[in-house]
Amino acid sequence: MTRAADPPPRSRPPRILISCGDPAGIGPEVVCAAWAATSVHGRASLRVVADAAMLAGVLAGRPGVPRLPLVTVTAGDDRPSHAAEILVIEPDGPSPAATALPPVGTVSAAGGRAAVAAVEAAHRLITRGLADALVTGPLHKEALRAAGHDVPGHTELLARACGLPDEAVSMMLWLPGTATGADPAGGLGVVHATLHESLRSAVARLSPAGIAAAGLRLVPLLTALLGRSPRIAVAALNPHGGEGGLFGTEERGLVAPAVDRLRAAGIDVAGPIPADTLFLRASRGEYDGVVALYHDQGHIPVKLLGMHRAVNITLGLPMVRTSVAHGTAFDIVATGRADATSMLAAIDAAARLVAAGWPGVTAAAGPAPSPAAP
Repeated sequence: MTRAADPPPRSRPPRILISCGDPAGIGPEVVCAAWAATSVHGRASLRVVADAAMLAGVLAGRPGVPRLPLVTVTAGDDRPSHAAEILVIEPDGPSPAATALPPVGTVSAAGGRAAVAAVEAAHRLITRGLADALVTGPLHKEALRAAGHDVPGHTELLARACGLPDEAVSMMLWLPGTATGADPAGGLGVVHATLHESLRSAVARLSPAGIAAAGLRLVPLLTALLGRSPRIAVAALNPHGGEGGLFGTEERGLVAPAVDRLRAAGIDVAGPIPADTLFLRASRGEYDGVVALYHDQGHIPVKLLGMHRAVNITLGLPMVRTSVAHGTAFDIVATGRADATSMLAAIDAAARLVAAGWPGVTAAAGPAPSPAAP
């Protein structure tokens, strides 16, 4: 592990930007609800990056959303945020949300453009040193494609905005600890060795170096969240861990060498462990983190354990980015049923990571190598 130089003293409280995602989904609803409920206002200054007219329409026309006044501010405005009013920074240039707001619960190019415009504007502000973290609401991948953006989601969009290849970043789901958990102050982090892609593509992409890179990105993040060194495990790919090669040899050829690399780096790691028992053991506190080998292997158990309080965190970026762990939920838009718990957890996680100086602690892993790498 290497530690970057300490950042210069802040001249202002940490600033966290929040994007609403696709305006046709529940993103604006959970953002407004979380703004009114979060305690992070006391630890950081929040801003919503969005079209003010779109947000005003959400506040006026969707049930269950707090009716808060909106105040449009500039990027350099240092006033503190508080629960009584929403501070809004509008994306640069004409706002697609204002001119072509899509009907609620529909896939559209306008929704995709609005989501991307907010994320790109937030990234520019962070790059200029005017903000410290980004929390994103859910976008819709079909809407992205309709808007002409050939990216599967936020993870890849931000990687490319930072000048990184997709393989240089990893998806992680963070499940904060609860009062009834084995470690109330802890939680469970699950990093994915592959990104948004088909199962066939994900399995073909796996390599010992790529799996190890995901684990090397996970450990500093967990250290920042937990305040201690974590214990992690790497999931097996095949049923029963391959049964000694009867159900596949990937455990011996891909996963075990990755575990050896992580152990050689000084990480407290176990594996490969069959996924059907690994997540049960991790949920009981035996492990702080898990390296999952493909999307659903990690997402399904985390969402079963705590769908509404899970947080998506991107590892490998030179910035803090957290997100809700749910989608646009077009089927419940404007019904009053949207749950802001994940957005609240995402805002809290962003504040904790900024306070911990992450990603100042980084793994010397670099981009994940190609599938052909040893």
